[in-house]
Amino acid sequence: MYENDKRRYEYRDIAVSLALLTRLPIPLKGESFIRGAHAAWAYPLVGVVLGFILATLSGVLLWLGLESGAVALVILATSVVLTGAMHEDGLADCADGFWGGWEKDRRLEIMKDSQIGSYGVIALVLSLAARWWALSLLLDQGAYAALIAVPVVSRAAMPAVMAALPHARATGLSHAQGRPDATVAASAAGIGFVIAVLMLGWSAFTVAILAALTIAAVIAIARAKIGGQTGDVLGATQQLVEIVLLIALFG
Repeated sequence: MYENDKRRYEYRDIAVSLALLTRLPIPLKGESFIRGAHAAWAYPLVGVVLGFILATLSGVLLWLGLESGAVALVILATSVVLTGAMHEDGLADCADGFWGGWEKDRRLEIMKDSQIGSYGVIALVLSLAARWWALSLLLDQGAYAALIAVPVVSRAAMPAVMAALPHARATGLSHAQGRPDATVAASAAGIGFVIAVLMLGWSAFTVAILAALTIAAVIAIARAKIGGQTGDVLGATQQLVEIVLLIALFG
């Protein structure tokens, strides 16, 4: 799809990325989505929007006197609502498929199934628990900038996986978007790193290394399990990078 529009960057890519990765009411004409994977450079900017919302909400709730644990719970719930739980769904589907099937076709079949299995449930419980715990510590330390930096970097990771791996199936959301080239993926990574530096200072270098290692692990596992990437793999990438960064910074 994206091959129909080869311009490198467009302002509308930001709106396209917001419409694709969130449930925010973004008014767009259908023709805007022809950009497909070319718009992936703007994925980290979606993290800026979501992070700003979450940081503002946490500040207000803490000012009203809520404890950090309760605020962390509200932040998690708000994040799920804003994104439609699409990344959490990807993590659960990958857990079920990767470890519930013995061959590629069966794994992909399980991942496409709308029902959740034991591996998926366990992955979601552990993911939410880890994020809640780390967010509680983050809020105790007043590190509100990380509420922006972490969503940015975790979404900057997705284009890298899209560019590194072929599509594992000939259908689905990821296939419909196409594959970004190395320049698009590098642009997303560069934007994510610059914002991380602005938010975290020297800690951004640690964040970049940890994100790169997590991405490499996801790529290796996805290649071994299903021979490529799907939308679920991209969602799992976002979740895993976020968890690793939150625990590393505040665990």
